[in-house]
Amino acid sequence: MEPPPFFSLPLPTFFLFFTTIYFLGYFVIFRNWNATTRPQASSCFLSLSHGTPAVVLSTLSLLQKTPKTHFNFASPNTPLQNLTLDYSTAYFLVDLLHYLLFVPTDHLFIAHHAATLYVFLTCRYAVNHGAYPLLVLLVLAEVTSACQNTWTLAGFRREESPAAAAVYGFLSPVFYSVYTVVRGVLGPAFVWEMGVFYLRGGGDGAIPTWVWGSWMVVIVSAILVSDLWVWNRWVDWCTQRRKKD
Repeated sequence: MEPPPFFSLPLPTFFLFFTTIYFLGYFVIFRNWNATTRPQASSCFLSLSHGTPAVVLSTLSLLQKTPKTHFNFASPNTPLQNLTLDYSTAYFLVDLLHYLLFVPTDHLFIAHHAATLYVFLTCRYAVNHGAYPLLVLLVLAEVTSACQNTWTLAGFRREESPAAAAVYGFLSPVFYSVYTVVRGVLGPAFVWEMGVFYLRGGGDGAIPTWVWGSWMVVIVSAILVSDLWVWNRWVDWCTQRRKKD
């Protein structure tokens, strides 16, 4: 059976979509924000438009099993999985351009986006296998997107808006807690299973060693950086709480 026309949308179409979303944020929604927060807020708006839809698309693709489909860490990509990879690739491309233009000194985010693009592009266009574990990790990474971006936007305005300060203060421990569980427990546990699978030869014949090996380096590095980031957020939050007491 031929896939629906939606599945034939090319990567450039998603790129145009996310570019439009970014321009909408920059020139319309946040046009009155200052020169520093305006592009960053537009990036958050872009992330909001990507995160939850990416979780939904990924989840649907992971649940889309047929009698002939058995997903493992090296199974062939399905059309919906490839669509999801294209969708997320377009987002990371647009957001990478944002950082290169407006925040070129944020080397950590630039490296993160470039490495993520490498993983998605090799999975989608070089080997066409292995989307299953990457999309599970994408769900874990983006499930906190709505909360994180709301928290970030409130943080930009908390000095001048009591309402934003209240939202920021309320969301901080909630966001940190969920982020810690997802990035500090569930993510590492899944990556461990992924690494064991590949080391035991599960990807032989489908995903070359240099591909899955480089994926593991990128993914483990991203988890370590994420854990360090949320640890620093907890330290800051506890410090502020002690000052208030």
